[in-house]
Amino acid sequence: KIVLTRESLMNMKEDLISSEKISVDLETTGIDPFNCSIVGISFSNQPSKAWYIPVGHKYLNAPMQLSTDEIAPVLRSILENPDIKVCGHNIKFDFHILKKLGIKIKNIWFDTMVASYCLNPSRKSHSLKNLSIEYLNKSMATIETLIGKGKNQITMADVDINSAGKYSCQDADFTLQLACLFEPILVEKKIDKLFFDVEMPLIEVLADMEETGIKLDIEYLEKLSDEFKKEIESTESEIYQLAGENFNINSPKQLSYILFEKLKLPVIRKTKTGRSTDEDVLNVISQQHPLPSKLIRYRELQKLKSTYIDSLLNLVDRNTSRIHTSFNQTVTATGRLSSTEPNLQNIPIRTPEGKKIRRAFISEENCVLVSADYSQIDLRVLAHVSADEALKDAFFHNKDIHTSTACEIFGITPEKVTPELRRIAKTINFGIIYGMSSYGLAQELNIDQKQAQEYIDNYFKKYSGVRKWIDEILSFARKNGYVKTLLNRIRYLPEINSNNGQVRSFAERIAINTPIQGTSADIIKVAMINIYKKLNEEKLKTKMLLQVHDDLLFEVPEPEIEKVKKIIKKEMETAVNLSVPVLVDIKTGHNWRDME
Repeated sequence: KIVLTRESLMNMKEDLISSEKISVDLETTGIDPFNCSIVGISFSNQPSKAWYIPVGHKYLNAPMQLSTDEIAPVLRSILENPDIKVCGHNIKFDFHILKKLGIKIKNIWFDTMVASYCLNPSRKSHSLKNLSIEYLNKSMATIETLIGKGKNQITMADVDINSAGKYSCQDADFTLQLACLFEPILVEKKIDKLFFDVEMPLIEVLADMEETGIKLDIEYLEKLSDEFKKEIESTESEIYQLAGENFNINSPKQLSYILFEKLKLPVIRKTKTGRSTDEDVLNVISQQHPLPSKLIRYRELQKLKSTYIDSLLNLVDRNTSRIHTSFNQTVTATGRLSSTEPNLQNIPIRTPEGKKIRRAFISEENCVLVSADYSQIDLRVLAHVSADEALKDAFFHNKDIHTSTACEIFGITPEKVTPELRRIAKTINFGIIYGMSSYGLAQELNIDQKQAQEYIDNYFKKYSGVRKWIDEILSFARKNGYVKTLLNRIRYLPEINSNNGQVRSFAERIAINTPIQGTSADIIKVAMINIYKKLNEEKLKTKMLLQVHDDLLFEVPEPEIEKVKKIIKKEMETAVNLSVPVLVDIKTGHNWRDME
């Protein structure tokens, strides 16, 4: 039904207000929730029944439509009613748009995209079209049939109301049908607790973080961009000098002519299209000539400038100086979050350039940034799931875990552990979590494979509980075809019994790593929900800004600092009950680089 009059709006309200479950779907002029406007909204409360309220169709001779001001009170009475369970597909998007209209969905009950992800995180697509074909055996019109694609693409506002209504009503209808279908499957697979207690409450937390954004020092970034530009240009002229001629550095063909024909450097690896000039090749030949290391530097600077500095400057909101990333809940196979436009989770932290970029993220006046970082959460999770006594003991006595491992592997006392031996132990500690083989360890530490195997054998001698746990997890995976995290997040491993050794050992590494990394991801999600709840309860002005794997970043008004630090520490350390202590390191500062 298309709703064009006040009367039909009231009839719709009457019908929806008495529903237990409804679905909502918004049509907008774009896909960035902060830069698009609403065109229409659809609701469904039972199969094959839906309404579409157009508000922003602007084509020639479009009929008169209700205004957002007219429909807002009605939407509010439905969506802010705590007794009505609301579902959507990627409902975080709809949450943002509705919030701009002053409407806050009270009871986010179900997101079919997130449910599909919980049922199988490795699935190629969690799109509504895809799920409708597979689970409902119904095909849907694609958005392109309405708005076209490429240069001639129009927006939803230019689409005929009847076509848009049909499309949007189908979205709402199928979303509700899928939600009702998925709910018992989640219960049967015992993922309902994870879904309803973690993933669903997290949606509002993420939406709030996205809306808040993080402040950038634009002037500083512009200077940094110039600084990088100058260094790129000077590296470029050094490259031309070493090559004895000017050429296109970004052309693999011209580059391989210079390296392998003109300078006669050895060809390390061939590709389908010619001779490889990627970073590991350049590293090998850089021992014989200074040009390859200049090339590595040139590429590094180019990437940092375009991926980080320039994209931050392009994406920042010039009115508020804040940048708004998107957190994706349905991308990684382990349960970790990812972030896009821009990706703020992989800004290098250790390199001098990465540090310069982090310096651009600043706090508002009279606020500070507070960063809270789980200390070695993956290894603590390993100690918990494996119940290894030696590992647990190290955490109970707050020993430095890498020094402890070095003592165990090399049979020495703590005072004899040099930084180099600690580095080896650290590589092994983390390597074990990633299911690293002796070959991988040998590569990483630059030692021979026999020596690497010896280190691994010594590790398992001392941490026999870890060895036992790995054997158990692999046999569970082979038998069941999946592994799960502490909170029951599932990851399927179809390749675990493959006849191809390489494929199989990759699946084995995933089987070992997922229960650990996935549990850490679950823990931080629970912590985020609890902190968000507590900050709201206490009516604090502090805002959570970012989640970077084991680290949370907040913007805190100065008077709240001490109180908020206590809340963060308590909620993060008690989010999930492990058999070893969980520790959080808290630092504060006025920019993201200089925190102490």
